[in-house]
Amino acid sequence: MRILLVEDDQRIASFVSKGLREEGFAVDHAADGVDGLHLALNERYDAAVVDIMLPGLSGLDLIEKLRQEGINTPVIILSAKRSVDDRVTGLQRGGDDYLTKPFSFSELLARIRALIRRAAKQGSETTSLEIGDLRLDLLTREVIRAGTKIELPPREFALLEFLMRNAGRVVSKTMILENVWDYNFDPQTDVVEVLVCRLRSKVDKDFDKKMIQTMRGIGYVLKP
Repeated sequence: MRILLVEDDQRIASFVSKGLREEGFAVDHAADGVDGLHLALNERYDAAVVDIMLPGLSGLDLIEKLRQEGINTPVIILSAKRSVDDRVTGLQRGGDDYLTKPFSFSELLARIRALIRRAAKQGSETTSLEIGDLRLDLLTREVIRAGTKIELPPREFALLEFLMRNAGRVVSKTMILENVWDYNFDPQTDVVEVLVCRLRSKVDKDFDKKMIQTMRGIGYVLKP
């Protein structure tokens, strides 16, 4: 799942981005309201975290413009303002939740997941992926194959989600790096091979049919 973070405080942005990535989310960060609005208008996100006080364009103006364009991405507002009036204004301008600074990452994470869960119930977007006898639940983070529950840490879960979303298609090492790590790693590094090996040991090892296949010199593909 993909999160947009619009925050000009580099310390907070690094803290939140790192935490979300460790939980398996892909994160795009914008340091001002103008860049944040551009990303929100041109990319698809499962949720956005937006600070109010931003250079270029305020967080509230950004959210209002999104709603005017018919974009209903769930938004959590971050603000140092604590009064009831400030919270009400934020929600009236189009925010879905309001979190005051300082905040704990665990609370922010819980609120993001709650917003995504609520949006999924209201919309038609699926909250689970199924390929053959393999099922992945995006909300509970549960993976089951042929009735057997498989425990995956966040990065392996993110890789499996990416492979399942592209089932039947070959994905290159560079594509995995960009979508699972959300960083511009050197594609010559062996982190992809290591992660695929770990995932295979859990998803394929105890089953006769091997779903994750290597296309030598090209990439990987998950086949039902």
